[in-house]
Amino acid sequence: MNDDGAANTNRGGLANESGDSVVTLDQVPCWSSVECRDSNENEDPAFSNSYFPDPLTSTDEGGDCSYGMQSRFPVNHEVNSKVYLWRGSPWVLEVDAVVNSTNESLDESQSSPGLHEAAGPVLAEECATLGGCRTGMAKISKGYDLPARRVIHTVGPKYAIKYHTAAENALSHCYRSCLELLIENGLQSIAMGCIYTEAKMYPREPAAHVAIRTVRRFLEKQKDYVHAVIFCTTASSDTEIYKRLLPLYFPREKKEEVLATTKLPADVGDENGETVIDERRIRIQPLPNVKKKATPRIPQISNDLPVSDVLAARRNPSYLSSYLDPAFMSLIKDPDQRRMEQWEKAADARNGWDFAKMLGYGDLRGPPLSAAEEYSLHSRYLAKANSLNLSEISEMRIVYRGGVDHEGRPVMVVVGAHFLLRCLDLERFVLYVVKEFEPVIQKPYTIVYFHSAASLQMQPDLGWMKRLEQILGRKHQHNLHAIYVLHPTFGLKAAIFATQLLVDKVVWKKVNYLDRLLQLFRYIPREQLSIPDFVFQHDLEVNGEKGAIVDPRTKYVYQRQ
Repeated sequence: MNDDGAANTNRGGLANESGDSVVTLDQVPCWSSVECRDSNENEDPAFSNSYFPDPLTSTDEGGDCSYGMQSRFPVNHEVNSKVYLWRGSPWVLEVDAVVNSTNESLDESQSSPGLHEAAGPVLAEECATLGGCRTGMAKISKGYDLPARRVIHTVGPKYAIKYHTAAENALSHCYRSCLELLIENGLQSIAMGCIYTEAKMYPREPAAHVAIRTVRRFLEKQKDYVHAVIFCTTASSDTEIYKRLLPLYFPREKKEEVLATTKLPADVGDENGETVIDERRIRIQPLPNVKKKATPRIPQISNDLPVSDVLAARRNPSYLSSYLDPAFMSLIKDPDQRRMEQWEKAADARNGWDFAKMLGYGDLRGPPLSAAEEYSLHSRYLAKANSLNLSEISEMRIVYRGGVDHEGRPVMVVVGAHFLLRCLDLERFVLYVVKEFEPVIQKPYTIVYFHSAASLQMQPDLGWMKRLEQILGRKHQHNLHAIYVLHPTFGLKAAIFATQLLVDKVVWKKVNYLDRLLQLFRYIPREQLSIPDFVFQHDLEVNGEKGAIVDPRTKYVYQRQ
């Protein structure tokens, strides 16, 4: 199965023993090759732009600017030439090694789907002799009936929001251990599937960030020993995530590098890709009563110095105090001091005059968040939302998914009358909104808000709205096409105007006011919306004499004769 002279065919070579076509490395799209072929008129369909669409589209005019920011992942064509993205089974790839995500016992039932069927029963027998594997570590075995020469087994971490950092570092260590084993065994190409699994509750997108940045950092140091790293995905959701994130860590041109500086999360790890926690760093404080010298010199202790004098010097710190440079001792700002400064700024803001709160609009004094801070905030809320059962919020039908508008954009529906503030846990509602909006806001979308009969309900203040906008992030702002507000009142229009001024002028300027259902159906087909009955009744009461008749039983809208 591993003969170098195997013949190749389009999208596959010789069939393996399971009957699947073997795919060689030259048949897998290379990340760097996409850029090289963008300008070719007669490009290979396997490398078309649609295969790797550019996720780093320009922001709106007047948006974020990254000028002056130094990229943490600059363009590196040599590293990019070693990265591949493959949608399909990794067990058909003819590479030196493939990665198997398993458990600590290396059980066949807990391994990546399809591995043991493709490799044959002998693989399970060898796994039983490896002595298990700890979380974050890796073991290697033969490939047997696979096109790959070796199988590298690794154990991904279980995810819990409480231990987010520990899970990130364990997952990073999984990828690094696999790559280290690759080099130790004299291998050069590896196919790596998604080590995180549904059973271990690891959120997909944060896990992909860890995987890609760990591989990037490893290749920066060991690129001479690795020929190819193939990211393998079997689910369309994982494929879309990798297409969006690869340009952030492996930019192919200067434009992608510049745009990536505004889209990378705040924490992209250390030199190995692991998460950095300031509070756990060793904090070196300057020695007391030490004056900084212009040219500090470290004395050379003679080998002839008596042992008693050396021990005395070690016991007496003042012996070396005159040779230590306080500038070196204070390289990193104390995280406690930085946090105290943040608290003092927040306290000063609370002590000042808050005219927005005096007018009943809520607390709007918080400082604006950077793109990295918004991304980190959104990731935390999404991870927590995915770990909770929010069925009671779903049953209230405040927010739900509709169909598509006339242009094919997905629609999110919000029903104001269902927003019962007195009996609603706002924090859980925010988590539900983040979870429901996440798959929709990746592309352009539309919001429909039914304000019908909602004027009697208490509404959240603008401070809460500002917080929700920050949690949803700039992707929501950029991809939102329009907000259609049905049956608006004067009070609602005034509140939206205040929101434009005080919260977010980008999003809320996309509001379109509609007085009749018939106007809404010009933008969104009737069959694409699930509309509550009271909305039809309200429309009849308000607009019954304006030419539109709505049958509340059949939901049919027609013109008055």
